[in-house]
Amino acid sequence: MKHEPLGESGLSYAPCRYGMSRVTFRGPRRDLNGRYISFIGGTETYGKFIEHPFPTLVETALGEKCVNFGVVNAGIDVFHNDPTILAAAHDAELTVVQIMGAHNLSNRFYKVHPRRNDRFLSASTVMKALFSDVDFADFSFTRHLLGALYTRAPERFEILRSELEQAWLARMKSLIAGIGDNVVLLWLSDSPLTDDPWMERPNPLRADPLFVTRSMVEQLRPLVRDVIEAQPSAEALSRGTEGMVFPLLNNEAATEMLGVAAHEEAAARIAPALRRLMGKPTRH
Repeated sequence: MKHEPLGESGLSYAPCRYGMSRVTFRGPRRDLNGRYISFIGGTETYGKFIEHPFPTLVETALGEKCVNFGVVNAGIDVFHNDPTILAAAHDAELTVVQIMGAHNLSNRFYKVHPRRNDRFLSASTVMKALFSDVDFADFSFTRHLLGALYTRAPERFEILRSELEQAWLARMKSLIAGIGDNVVLLWLSDSPLTDDPWMERPNPLRADPLFVTRSMVEQLRPLVRDVIEAQPSAEALSRGTEGMVFPLLNNEAATEMLGVAAHEEAAARIAPALRRLMGKPTRH
């Protein structure tokens, strides 16, 4: 394991902003003039604790400028509600959208923070009626909230989960429409893209992207240029935090994230797919 005594995070992420956006992205800031590929997504796209996340590796492999619009713990809303980033994604040669979970978005039952989508803000009257025995003041994060609701009332929870699925599909369709016809979806997870019942998976509420199934993704396939599945191999997962950069106090958090080997494998899948879509010659 590699550790860097550089500040609180262990890495200098050179935080930056683009245009009128209020969201802070990983830097250094890139020039959006000319040709580029944009990457939208959550913690993996951002590359927390990763010195060279997969968008950087794809840039090296393709020789094309790749702009990282990843946001730690992001849901769809942070991008869907940001005209600056939507415009940048629209103007890109291709935009790779990492598939994010269905829990970190505002819906009929609860509202999340517009930029920190993992933060639970408030429950709607519909939510309060469904879970009248719950004090929602006890919750600050969506995953904590959902875990508590599932434990308390699994049957009622299914009503909420179904709403999240429908909200995710509607928001993804709107996001894709806002970007245009240059979208490539990316499944990057240590879990397979499947229709297996979510509650039958190991640690179901720790899965990521949470509540997203193959059937949901297939409904989006006609709207995008391609869907890339980049599930890390057992060998990559076995390497754990090897090569990651973080202070010792973040060891537990780092062990729950995809490591350097997973990013390398993801880039090795993404780069050839984008090369084909851009009509670039295959490298031998």
